Amino acid sequence: MKTITTTEELAAFCTMARSHPYVTVDTEFLRERTYYSKLCLLQLALPGKGNDNAVLVDPIDGEGMSMEPLYELFRDTSVVKVFHAARQDLEIFYVDAGVIPAPMFDTQVAAMVCGFGDQVGYETLVKRIAKQTVDKSSRFTDWSRRPLTEAQKVYALADVTHLRVIYEVLAKKLASSGRDKWVAEELSVLTDPATYRTDPAEAWQRIKTRNTAPKFLSLLRELARFREEYAQSRDVPRSRVYKDDALVELASTKPVTHQDLGRSRLLLREARKGEIADGILAAVKAGLECPADQMPHAEVLDERAQVNPALADLLRVLLKAKSESYGVASKLIASAADLDAIAAGGRELLALRGWRRDVFGADALRLCNGEVALAVKGNIVETVDL
Repeated sequence: MKTITTTEELAAFCTMARSHPYVTVDTEFLRERTYYSKLCLLQLALPGKGNDNAVLVDPIDGEGMSMEPLYELFRDTSVVKVFHAARQDLEIFYVDAGVIPAPMFDTQVAAMVCGFGDQVGYETLVKRIAKQTVDKSSRFTDWSRRPLTEAQKVYALADVTHLRVIYEVLAKKLASSGRDKWVAEELSVLTDPATYRTDPAEAWQRIKTRNTAPKFLSLLRELARFREEYAQSRDVPRSRVYKDDALVELASTKPVTHQDLGRSRLLLREARKGEIADGILAAVKAGLECPADQMPHAEVLDERAQVNPALADLLRVLLKAKSESYGVASKLIASAADLDAIAAGGRELLALRGWRRDVFGADALRLCNGEVALAVKGNIVETVDL
C-alpha cells in the first residue's frame, strides 16, 4: 500500500483523481490536547477494488508537505468527494484552508434517508452493503505516533476502500427513489461555512444551566467568551482553561479578587493565577457592568405549561408510522424535542420544512389542527380526514 509524504506525490495522485467521478476520503486526527483537530493521517481512494487506487497521505512523516493539491481537488466540482459522518473531517479542512469539498456526499446521511437507521455507523454499512468486516484492533490508535504499524495502515485504508461500494449502492438507491434531493438538502448544513465558525460571543449558549436570570446569563456569556478566545488563541482544549461546571460556579459566585478565585471548589489550580485568573476577573466585571438592555435572554419554551401530552404522544405515533412507511430514520425527520415543540405550538422547526414537511410535517400540522385523526388498519397506522 502506498503512503504519500511529498507534495509532488500528492499532486500526482490528485491529478489522477480528477479524471474519476468520485474520490472517497477519511481522516485520522487527535483533539484531546488541542482546540483545533490535528490532522495525523489522510486516506483517499478512487474507484477500484481492494487497495487499488487507494493511498495514505502522511502529513507527519511528510513534514513540509503542502496540502494545496488536495484542496484543488476539493474545489473541482466534476469530482464527488465521498465521506462517512463528514462533519469533523470537513472542519479540519475549513480551519486549515477555508476549503469545503464540493460536491460532497455523506454516506451516513444517505444511509439514514435510505432506511438504514439513525446515525448508522461505518462498520454496520460495511457489513450490510459491502458484505465485509472491519478489523477493530486499531480503533483506539494514537495516530500522531510514528512509525505506523502495518495493521494500523490496513485499518485506516479500510475506511475508504469499503466506502466506494457503499457510496455506489446508496447513490443508486437515491437516484432511483428520487431522494437524492433530500440528501442534498441535508448536506447544505455540512457545506455551510458557518457550521465551522465558532463565535466566542455565542459560546455561552452551549452551557447547560437552569438559571435563566439575565444578570447570571450576562456573567455566563462573558466567562464563556473569555474561555473561547483564550482556548482558540493558544490552541488548547476549553477544559484546560476551565470546565463547564467551574464556569457555572464562577457565574454564580461572581469573584472580584484573586482571593475569591482561591475559594472556588471547581477551578483548576492553573486558572487561579496569571492570565487566566486576570481574564476571569475581567469577564466577571464585564458581566456585572453590562447594561440591562444588552443582557442575553434565554429563549426558553415553557414546555410543561404549554405542551399537550396527548397530542405529543399522537405525534410520536404519526412519526413512527411515517418513518416506517417511507423507510427513513425517525430521528432524521424529527427529534423528541421537535415533537414537544410542535405540540406546544412551535412552527419554526426543521421538521416542518423541506422534504420533512412532505413526509411528516404537513400531516403533523393537520393533526394539531384537528383536521385528521389516526386510524389503525392491521399493522398500519394511517391518517383519516375529519
